[in-house]
Amino acid sequence: MEVRKIKDLGKWKKPILILIDAVLVNLSYILALYFRYNFSTFKNFASNYKNIAIIVTIIYLICFYLFKLYESIWSYASIDEFMLVIGGCLVANLVTMIFLHVSSYGVAYGVSIIACAFSILFIVGFRISFRIYGRFTSILDCNANKNKLKRVMIIGAGAAASIVIREMKNNNQNKYLPVALIDDDNYKVRKNVLGVKVMGTRSDIPRIAKEKAIENIIIAIPSISQKDKKEILDICKETGCKIQIIPSVYEVIDGKTSLNQIRDVDIEDLLGRKSIQLDMKGISDYIKGKCIMVTGGGGSIGSELCRQISKFKPRTLIIFDIYENNAYDIQNELRYKYPKLDLKVLIGSVRDHKRLSYIFNKYSPEVVFHAAAHKHVPLMEDSPMEAIKNNVFGTFNVASCADKFGVERFVLISTDKAVNPTNVMGATKRMCEMIIQSMDKVSSTQFVAVRFGNVLGSNGSVIPLFKKQMAHGGPVTVTHKEITRFFMTIPEASQLVLQAGAFAKGGEIFVLDMGEPVKIYDLACDLIRLSGFEPNKDMHIKISGLRPGEKLYEELLMSEEGLTNTKHEKIFIGKPTFSDIHELKAHIMELSSIIEGDDVEKLILKIGEIVPTYQRKVEDEVAVSL
Repeated sequence: MEVRKIKDLGKWKKPILILIDAVLVNLSYILALYFRYNFSTFKNFASNYKNIAIIVTIIYLICFYLFKLYESIWSYASIDEFMLVIGGCLVANLVTMIFLHVSSYGVAYGVSIIACAFSILFIVGFRISFRIYGRFTSILDCNANKNKLKRVMIIGAGAAASIVIREMKNNNQNKYLPVALIDDDNYKVRKNVLGVKVMGTRSDIPRIAKEKAIENIIIAIPSISQKDKKEILDICKETGCKIQIIPSVYEVIDGKTSLNQIRDVDIEDLLGRKSIQLDMKGISDYIKGKCIMVTGGGGSIGSELCRQISKFKPRTLIIFDIYENNAYDIQNELRYKYPKLDLKVLIGSVRDHKRLSYIFNKYSPEVVFHAAAHKHVPLMEDSPMEAIKNNVFGTFNVASCADKFGVERFVLISTDKAVNPTNVMGATKRMCEMIIQSMDKVSSTQFVAVRFGNVLGSNGSVIPLFKKQMAHGGPVTVTHKEITRFFMTIPEASQLVLQAGAFAKGGEIFVLDMGEPVKIYDLACDLIRLSGFEPNKDMHIKISGLRPGEKLYEELLMSEEGLTNTKHEKIFIGKPTFSDIHELKAHIMELSSIIEGDDVEKLILKIGEIVPTYQRKVEDEVAVSL
């Protein structure tokens, strides 16, 4: 019943507003006549005004309607809405003056000008009252719930900060109380933005956070550089506050920033790396207008490759994946963003040579990015035969089809775990590199591999795992306190893969510059602090011990490969180290025979024979099940 009453009341808002505007317009003209003439003369003119009051009112209301004054939500009105009110009043007054002149009603121009001023004052004032009422009730609610609200420090005292503060003050559902602003511009220090004081610069963050009992810190500098962001985050994470960040500068410019869009700070924000500069022409030359195929196109790297490739306007993009849910998600995303893209999403396994042959024959892909692979080290230690079937046989199948059907360029996604591997997964990826290096010697297709380390935020990586553990109250598990890994974001890795593909001449293993290795333990501590907790106090970190096949340190390059520069500062080339396709095919035949015999130990020995640098750690061995 209450809901129905509210709906019925809402229907009457526009008629009531129109009625009030009509009263205010006529009041403006009556007051204008009063101020323009003395009392005795005023009565005569006021009596004459009755004859034209309806026409004047209609003119004003039509102009107000054309200026869409009855379509705004005045509780949230901004300067734009108020400018429309002023414009509507000015146009209405001009039309009225023309009407009075043509009809010879004899109303002086001075009366019209004064009436216009009054109408602007009354109409704008009445609408401002909605904002004043909203702000007044918000202040009352805020004061009533002050102890329940989270105390917030906002870094940056610009346009983005003002949007955030305004929404915090106007939103009745708000859970935040803006307490302090921080800005490195000394001119702004000790000034106020919408009633919130700029209390200092970035160096003052720890002190102010403690003095003002800050619970949340919001970084409201959408155009901040990676370097400054990292420096500020390094300061903020020591405060014990939860840290959040606003969206991109473009969303702020478009006025789209809201409290709902403020996101938590991710570990990626702490990397502090400059954005990657790409040779757009070089990439476009081998992708634009071509048929591109991405195996494993629904995975973390594969789907991001598809996003990046779509920007370069390929003739056709083929997404090939065995997991239909991921493929379906990226299909919907790309169809929405690129409606003109000729997108083919095909389900199948790289193990199925017949299925691959059919696809290559039908669509004739010109460039293939091979990202399909089993990648989880512990799982592949327990299921080494599946690792061989999917990674080795799968890569051989795709590469064979690429050769047979005349693909121009084949790019394998490899890993740092292929260097001196201590686990089955790494050894299989090294075999994949050997396949493409040997195939390149006998094929017109340019076969290359791109090798990089761990990808932050990818499926199964440490960050999603840590977040899930924290959501359950901990503990956060780290296998060893000294374990280090190279890290890169998904977009960084995908962009550099595309760039490396542009440099391909055949047979190269491209090695991406991953920056400095990061301690996983430090990563866990940073993530805990960014979430507003204290490591090993509010959130415990448990050392679980190295898993089977796991290294303390990863390497990106084998010693015998050497290293040469490319045109891109983050991409290097390791020289080919394997080229005998006949030897490799013989090894693959033997692997197939061993798998048919279900002999796991013989399989492990064979892997060691094919990959001499494979060193299985005896102390890490566990019973292997199929």
